[in-house]
Amino acid sequence: MEKTAIIAALSALAQDTRLDIYRLLVQAGADGLPAGQIGERLDLPSPTLSFHLAQLKHAGLVTRRRDGRSIIYAANYPAMTGLLGYLTENCCGGSAAQCGDTACAPAAQSPRSKRRSA
Repeated sequence: MEKTAIIAALSALAQDTRLDIYRLLVQAGADGLPAGQIGERLDLPSPTLSFHLAQLKHAGLVTRRRDGRSIIYAANYPAMTGLLGYLTENCCGGSAAQCGDTACAPAAQSPRSKRRSA
């Protein structure tokens, strides 16, 4: 991900309502949730929900699709993975050996990941 996309994503998540919406969508999985259900679960009025969903979509963190008369929102998992990868790519100087038991080791270099695949 480019730095401008990272900044947009972090800025979008740096607000409590948007963070709650995003976490709910991550929990919902790839199928996502209709906008109405998101509003009901988080007790948000439609205009407020609409504003925050637009901010998350603009930041590339959520996708939307129409299903009949409903608009379904879902977490954009590749964007989430890209954001996490950007934040951790240089963990421990980029060397898994320096990370030791630290959970921040990049997945491809993590000693734990190697044990699981062996």
